[in-house]
Amino acid sequence: VQLQASGGGLVQAGGSLRLSCAASGRTLSRYTMGWFRQAPRKEREFVAYITWSVGRTNYADSVKGRFTISRDNAKNTVYLQMNSLNPEDTAVYYCAADPVGVGSRLEGEYDYWGQGTEVTVSS
Repeated sequence: VQLQASGGGLVQAGGSLRLSCAASGRTLSRYTMGWFRQAPRKEREFVAYITWSVGRTNYADSVKGRFTISRDNAKNTVYLQMNSLNPEDTAVYYCAADPVGVGSRLEGEYDYWGQGTEVTVSS
């Protein structure tokens, strides 16, 4: 599975962005898909995931209520809608695929990773 993340950019605080993660090589319909991020000088952290079966979602507390993860299995694409962005959301965002599919916040559960897309939120 090859994952290609896109949609990052520079946005002012309070603004919105939608990230996309397109997959090739294999259908994502049976994978749990996750988004992670890594801010400058920090460890990579979990942001959100969505399971393949019933589309169950889970969010980090820091983004709950502001970010929404969704998937379009027909397009083999996962999205992360980010609203009310603040400077603390500045990071490189990575999408990842977990073939087991039960849903996890742990990086080690994800076998496939995209290259990352950079999000910068100015104050």
